[in-house]
Amino acid sequence: MATEDVKSNTSQSAVSTIVNLAEEAKLAREGVKAPSYAILSICKSLVAGGVAGGVSRTAVAPLERLKILLQVQNPRNIKYNGTIQGLKYIWKTEGFGGLFKGNGANCARIVPNSAVKFFSYERASKGILYLYQQRTDNEDAQLTPLLRLGAGACAGIIAMSATYPMDMVRGRLTVQTESSPYQYRGIFHALSTVLRQEGPRALYKGWLPSVIGVIPYVGLNFAVYESLKDWLIKSKPVGLVEDSELSVTTRLACGAAAGTVGQTVAYPLDVIRRRMQMVGWKDAASVVNGAGRNKAPLEYTGMIDAFRKTVKHEGFGALYKGLVPNSVKVVPSIAIAFVTYEVVKDILGVEIRISD
Repeated sequence: MATEDVKSNTSQSAVSTIVNLAEEAKLAREGVKAPSYAILSICKSLVAGGVAGGVSRTAVAPLERLKILLQVQNPRNIKYNGTIQGLKYIWKTEGFGGLFKGNGANCARIVPNSAVKFFSYERASKGILYLYQQRTDNEDAQLTPLLRLGAGACAGIIAMSATYPMDMVRGRLTVQTESSPYQYRGIFHALSTVLRQEGPRALYKGWLPSVIGVIPYVGLNFAVYESLKDWLIKSKPVGLVEDSELSVTTRLACGAAAGTVGQTVAYPLDVIRRRMQMVGWKDAASVVNGAGRNKAPLEYTGMIDAFRKTVKHEGFGALYKGLVPNSVKVVPSIAIAFVTYEVVKDILGVEIRISD
């Protein structure tokens, strides 16, 4: 009898062990991951965001450069007059490489910026959703468009602040031309020159309008994109949804709509930011200062002063200089960024989704 009891206990112990292992496996499948797995997933998410930013900005680099040139050029010495004429002028005076001037610095900025932005959005949205579920006492509650706007704004501020010096330098590299009196030879030379001639604070010129502008811009991008996706999946319009998944074309359209809304609302702040970044540039390009008797350096004491002087001397329309090439650029740029992000995450096997 004792032998049978021992065998029975042994059998029960074995069964118990198997059950425990099965439960652990189930938990693992449901998302209880080891720390190393979580770190790997974070790294993959950052890589996906970085690739998305680099691909999307390089695809529209000529339009990005033209937009900045239109934003900051001296109104008394017009060189770039419209999208088509502006692109032709750059090609004629600077060649094919001129269309991509400043893109290296832009990618050096946008890759970490995009990585941090997408990752910050996922973290912020999860945190906000958790607090919202706790407050409403509803574990099935989902993010509302307003909450997505808040998560997107947080992500935009964090990413923009972390990489702002690169944006400031990129603006100056983009504006300088072959005839500029002094040439920044590259990213690091520009950084060191600005630090030496203008001081550390110069690297954050235009930061305030950037913070104010990034709230509606990035916030609306994420809010509109996610809300459109959710609406399409729930309403299931004919041919747009298959097995609760949107096609790449449909997601591109959602991204395009998100980009259009965001950039239209925030654009005047982007113009002011660019102009403030040019203040104090000792050997500014003629695009900014003009040439001959038209030389007139930009002088602003702050964001409000920049708004006031721009509207007073150039009219309200000056706040939307470069909007056309930016509109042509931002729609495919935002769309490509969102879709590239999700495609790269699929390739890398990241389980976190933007909409989770």
